[in-house]
Amino acid sequence: MTSKNQTNTHIYGIGRKKESTAIVYLVPFTESTSQITCEVNGHKAEQYFQQNFTYLNQISLPLKKVNLDKKYKIIANVKGGGLTGQADSIRLGIARALCKVDKLNFRPILKFEGFLKRDARIKERRKYGLKKARKASQYSKR
Repeated sequence: MTSKNQTNTHIYGIGRKKESTAIVYLVPFTESTSQITCEVNGHKAEQYFQQNFTYLNQISLPLKKVNLDKKYKIIANVKGGGLTGQADSIRLGIARALCKVDKLNFRPILKFEGFLKRDARIKERRKYGLKKARKASQYSKR
């Protein structure tokens, strides 16, 4: 996936939310383009997120806040979860990668906006004697 000349230039970050995990690479553009290009699991982001502009805007927010939206191409590999969790995990991965670019200037901005928070909610485990984590069978008096 990454060639020899690309290994020194790209910056990566890992983001997680719920069941999804995203490994995000920020690759600098060689020439300036007018739109944000994002690739998720080998597909264009618009195609992967089914033209849902809420997810697409959510992904690009960290880059827009630090005015680098025209400078980097986003390549993300995502596993697990649904589209909402995947979009949030990509956003966290981008924010963490941007902190590697310029920690002193970008970290306070991203932290104030809440892009560096890891949402640790996960599915609760099933307990023995119950049908699901908290669902029990109906109580019978007789």
